Amino acid sequence: MLRRIGEAWKGLEQRRPGTAQFLMFFVLSNGVTALQLALMPVFKSAFGHTALVSTAFQVLPIGANVDGSQFFVFDYAAGALPQGGGGLAYFLAVQITLLIAQVINFFLQRRVTFRSNSSIWRAAAWYLLAYIIITFAAAALQGLYKAPIYDLLMTTWGWGELGGTVADVVTMIINSALSFWVFFPIFKVIFKREPELHLEPAPATSRTAV
Repeated sequence: MLRRIGEAWKGLEQRRPGTAQFLMFFVLSNGVTALQLALMPVFKSAFGHTALVSTAFQVLPIGANVDGSQFFVFDYAAGALPQGGGGLAYFLAVQITLLIAQVINFFLQRRVTFRSNSSIWRAAAWYLLAYIIITFAAAALQGLYKAPIYDLLMTTWGWGELGGTVADVVTMIINSALSFWVFFPIFKVIFKREPELHLEPAPATSRTAV
């Protein structure tokens, strides 16, 4: 069975290399997302029992919300969700989870999906820049949907702690989906496979007896 799958995959790589590459990227990305979903509750629980929950982390104010309040790119008001924004505890849980997942994703995609042999340091530099930009963009978008999702599941539907866990999953999936569609074209650029040079062996010199 495994042999047939391997042969079918090799055939797909030969016939449609772009499709095979995208499918591998899709599989690995979903694996990394599963890792994020497993790690998030661990870090959230660890930081949730500290005073960091009561420490607000609201930075980079831009514009205003619909209700007239200040809109922050990173908006983690003090207090537990959904009344508060989770404070610095929730911010750290999210960012540490994403950082671990993206570091693993970087090496997996480079080695397995794109089989890149270009400079890893150059690729890492561009990846870091893309990661920072995407983190800021995702955080700004999260400011629009995070509070309504937690309020709906935990308060309106009355799911309480279970609602908070489901909301964690929903917000993480949204973040992962955004990263998925943005990172694929970026990886296509930074994970290049340069042609390998094969040196021809020097011709053997014949010696003529004197």
